[in-house]
Amino acid sequence: MSYFAHETAVIDEGCQIGDGTKIWHFSHVMPNCVLGENCNLGQNVVISPEVVLGNNVKVQNNVSIYTGVTCDDDVFLGPSCVFTNVTNPRSGVNRRGQYAKTHVGKGASIGANATIVCGHDIGKYAFIGAGAVVTKDVPDYALLVGNPARQLGWMSEYGHRLEFNAKGIATCDESKEQYKLADGKVQKIEE
Repeated sequence: MSYFAHETAVIDEGCQIGDGTKIWHFSHVMPNCVLGENCNLGQNVVISPEVVLGNNVKVQNNVSIYTGVTCDDDVFLGPSCVFTNVTNPRSGVNRRGQYAKTHVGKGASIGANATIVCGHDIGKYAFIGAGAVVTKDVPDYALLVGNPARQLGWMSEYGHRLEFNAKGIATCDESKEQYKLADGKVQKIEE
């Protein structure tokens, strides 16, 4: 076995779990999930059937990831954040098989207690603040906060707020990488 699972974790049949992944106390990985290499699932995490997580995804305690969700590499899911998968749930109406899909792009971070309403994609390196309720698609590098979530600015790949000059150029304080804002979109300037 090339991954670690705490003795209280439940891993159902048909799962693919990458090398170096750790699954901690009281977590449940349901059938046919795919977890990449070097992922970390904290305590009391629920991964519903057929969820796909890329490599190096960090899932903090008490997170629920429901069927229809895919996360690319290097995604961070903060404590108690949750995804939904039905837009109009009713206890008396079975909507199994009508799940809306949600995709989380590479390097995105979702803060503690945030809710991601299904059917909306989170762009790469986007940053969703703690407690935010996401009800629409999120652009690459966008910073969203509040309920409903609204865009407050832009973030670097290192997780720092970007301040653009008159030419639409910003520099990350930590990495010194530069970014260009044009037509309402941010791209990293490749050297």
